[in-house]
Amino acid sequence: MPDVSTSRSDLYPPVEPFAAGMLDLDGRHSMYWEQSGNPKGAPVVFLHGGPGAGSTPAHRRFFDPSHYRIVIFDQRGAGRSRPHGDLVDNTTPHLIEDIERLRRHLGIDSWLVFGGSWGSTLALAYAETHAARCRALVLRGIFLCRKVEIDWFLYGLRHVFPEAWRAFAGFLPESERGDLLEAYFRRLTHPDPGIHMPAARAWSTYEGACSTLLPSPETVSAFAEDRMALGLARIEAHYFRHNSFLEDDQLLRGARKLAGIPATIVQGRYDMVCPIVSADDLVRAWPEATYMVVPDAGHSAMEPGIRAALVAAMERYKTL
Repeated sequence: MPDVSTSRSDLYPPVEPFAAGMLDLDGRHSMYWEQSGNPKGAPVVFLHGGPGAGSTPAHRRFFDPSHYRIVIFDQRGAGRSRPHGDLVDNTTPHLIEDIERLRRHLGIDSWLVFGGSWGSTLALAYAETHAARCRALVLRGIFLCRKVEIDWFLYGLRHVFPEAWRAFAGFLPESERGDLLEAYFRRLTHPDPGIHMPAARAWSTYEGACSTLLPSPETVSAFAEDRMALGLARIEAHYFRHNSFLEDDQLLRGARKLAGIPATIVQGRYDMVCPIVSADDLVRAWPEATYMVVPDAGHSAMEPGIRAALVAAMERYKTL
């Protein structure tokens, strides 16, 4: 692989899809998918975060469109997939099978898997189930869905972002703050938009406010948008209540199944949403992976240093 210093580090210019559609999954859920870049290029699939956040046009820009066949989709209940925010049959095993269904639908034998935050969780779960379908993995902001990580998000962040956490917890009556997850889940699943939308915005803007090293009003504003907020908050709370439908440490124990798959892990030193200890634990379980710590970054994929490292990794994997 070429030295990273000679690799491109900027996002590519905007690109439009050459194909898009809705894939029926089970008669209830239908999944939005799109392809951009080179129709005959090396396939790469982008797994968005959350769960429930959905994808955006900016996500196409991590990849050289002249080289890569860029596959992006919205997971069940997220983004443009339907029904929006639906929790029925929405589990990690369902999402893994959805990825396989899309791969077969598009006639792709194997692909590079790219995911950050919850996308890194799903990428690991998918690769540990379908290793033969993974040419390489590029992961960012490692989240292993352990109880300690979920508790950190719900309560521990107050030690670093006390103002954001006070707004998050303070949205609820004081009598309900002993179990933030259940109190939010009740509101997020209430059928009345007058109840579930304010809760969704409070949850989502909390996450957005904690996602960057320096304050970013643009990030918070994006997280507060109605569709993003509802999909993210409702589905995230659903997954958190079920420990993301994974056993504690399941992904670490399964790391042995990843032997032989080229991999790059990019982690912000000051990632507060998914603290670096999870990336460190993963690398110790999977020493073959290339590990890059960005010294001046938080959680967001759009932090300058993380963005540069991800694009550079994709440049290096052109040699696969």
